[in-house]
Amino acid sequence: MADQGRTAERTRGARRRGAGAALAALLCAAACAAPADEAPDTTARDIHATLDRRAAAVLHHDVDAYVAVVDPDATALRSAQRKEFGHLADVPLGTWTYRVTDLAAHGAGRATADVRLGYRIEGYDSAPVFVDRVLDLERDPADGRWYLTADRAADGGGRQLWEQGDVEVVRGTYSLVLGVDRSRDELRGIAATADRAVPDVSAAWPEHWAGRVVVLVPGTVTDMAELLGSPAANYRGIAAVTTGETGGSGKAPADRVIVNPEAYAMLGAFGQRVVLTHETTHVATRTDTSAATPAWLSEGFADWAAYRDGGRTAAEIAPELGDAVRGGDMPAALPTDEDFGFAGDPNRLARAYEGGWLACELIADHWGEEKLFAFYRAVGGHSGRDGAVEQALHEVLGTTPQDFTTRWREYLESRLG
Repeated sequence: MADQGRTAERTRGARRRGAGAALAALLCAAACAAPADEAPDTTARDIHATLDRRAAAVLHHDVDAYVAVVDPDATALRSAQRKEFGHLADVPLGTWTYRVTDLAAHGAGRATADVRLGYRIEGYDSAPVFVDRVLDLERDPADGRWYLTADRAADGGGRQLWEQGDVEVVRGTYSLVLGVDRSRDELRGIAATADRAVPDVSAAWPEHWAGRVVVLVPGTVTDMAELLGSPAANYRGIAAVTTGETGGSGKAPADRVIVNPEAYAMLGAFGQRVVLTHETTHVATRTDTSAATPAWLSEGFADWAAYRDGGRTAAEIAPELGDAVRGGDMPAALPTDEDFGFAGDPNRLARAYEGGWLACELIADHWGEEKLFAFYRAVGGHSGRDGAVEQALHEVLGTTPQDFTTRWREYLESRLG
């Protein structure tokens, strides 16, 4: 589901049955973002200078310099910013930048800036994560500098993990797990499972990818929803989601796997491994996934990778769809994107995932795994949704949508009937 250029892929989760650099270099890195259109006076330039000092303070681990850009009279904000800075202490940040995207003056000495914060985790992110913030600022006539008086998420944006509490950091072999209000043992267990998922994904997806994953573990499902900027009701029973920007440019920003600790804890070891392998597959396939990719393919492929070597039968993997097939309720068509909505019928959601998985199983079984990979790339590389699947079916698999649907329905009967 798209949300301001971002996507969130959902896994089924718990459903039925189932700093060595010099300060000068840091200042250079912090100031790399390009400014917005220059204002008639020096306002834009001076506000950028304030934000550059703030970014350098983060990278230099200098809490006093970080708080120094906040209005001295805004004591509550100063206290909150000092606390949040402490929450970030153990996160291995490689870059932290601000770019002003819009600036509105409110009379002499007051302004509101729409700001895009970009940060990259050292050793894990090949590109930054971007966060939209809104900052209120006032100019001190005594020294001519601009100071923050408010700092908040942009409309529709989520909170950040460090706004929820002290961030605990656990490093795995291929994973970095960041948690708040969860035990260190729990975070270590998640890192161990993610470390098993990454090689499994690399074996199932032949394209080059980063080969590592960042996992966020908030305290509750409500906290998870706050990170995603959506109602908590959307994620109850959903064990994890993956966030990131789609596109085949190869320049997609870093993904985050966000775990719902309540639903995830209800799963056994195998279910937890399936969840993290599914989500890590979304990370690996990100640059080959686009707006042209239907949910049945992106979600079905992620499940195909997760179950590929699990030794489970189709009846065990697809219980809801199996019930429907054996009950005479054979689906007439492949699942639609709407079938994958969180807030609807959970049985419909389960059947959608299972149907997508069996569609990918069919391709791998009948045409071969290499054709499945080529089909996924071809669909994602299309210029838009219209005609993407049809063209890939013709060019890669030598079939038509009608023929493929017929084969899929016959495959459901043979595997689940």
